[in-house]
Amino acid sequence: MSARELVVLGTSSQVPTKTRNHNGYLLLWDGEGLLFDPGEGTQRQLSLAGVSASQITRICITHLHGDHCFGLPGVLQRLEMDRVTHPVDLWYPASGTVYIERLRGAVIGRAEVALRSKPAEEGLLADTGEFRLLARRLDHRVDTLGYRLEEPAGVRMLPDRLAARGVQGPDITRLQETGAIEVDAGTVRLGEVSVPRRGQVFAFVMDTRLCDTAFELAADADMLVAEATFLSEHADLAASYGHLTAAQAATIARDAGARLLVLTHFSQRYDDAGARARAEAETVFDGEIVAAEDLMRVPLPARH
Repeated sequence: MSARELVVLGTSSQVPTKTRNHNGYLLLWDGEGLLFDPGEGTQRQLSLAGVSASQITRICITHLHGDHCFGLPGVLQRLEMDRVTHPVDLWYPASGTVYIERLRGAVIGRAEVALRSKPAEEGLLADTGEFRLLARRLDHRVDTLGYRLEEPAGVRMLPDRLAARGVQGPDITRLQETGAIEVDAGTVRLGEVSVPRRGQVFAFVMDTRLCDTAFELAADADMLVAEATFLSEHADLAASYGHLTAAQAATIARDAGARLLVLTHFSQRYDDAGARARAEAETVFDGEIVAAEDLMRVPLPARH
């Protein structure tokens, strides 16, 4: 199993259908689990996907429309029932605080999980050293945030050069930490035995019209998860309700330089919505495209 992959828990907008659950996406990133937009039924979908609640370390909600947050009470209850002891950060637009509090108090009792509520404006939300989590405002009918996870740039060690300079074992780690070490043959500098490695990027763009910040979030993303609520035949409805068409999602991916586009949040008005959305996106974006299906696992692309 990939250490970095997207677990799709649901792909339907507005209402669940017979074949699609409400929204829900779990990004597994090394030891972290970032849950995005837990719609109705997310707790059950986690079980069907074979995901433990203990894998959730952070929850990111784009906005407080029901299909993006109805599942929060169930997820919090599941965290409590599974006796998850680690802290869980919960980010959401600051203007939605009153609704988050209602969801947290939706039933008798209150989960005692170590939930750290973090009402957010756009900007840097967290920097763990292993990744940075950022948010930008999108253009929907209510306050909405898009999210971007960035891995810091690093280096890739070159085994042949290391061997040629006599660097091996613990010395490799020391070289990475200090930038230069002394060996029998003299001084070895990190740049002599490595090449730069760009950090991986994940972007989450949900419920928005085309806007500059959507392109900024998606810039050079290895994986872009984007809504494709409508097809171009209903572009007027997309603009009216603050959504993207599949072609517009593909335009973001193309112009932002994304590698993999994952389409989701499909309207129930379309039969075979995923296939039709992908076909439309392929006319715009020539990179890899996945039309998301419930319980699908999508690995982040391998590094270049």
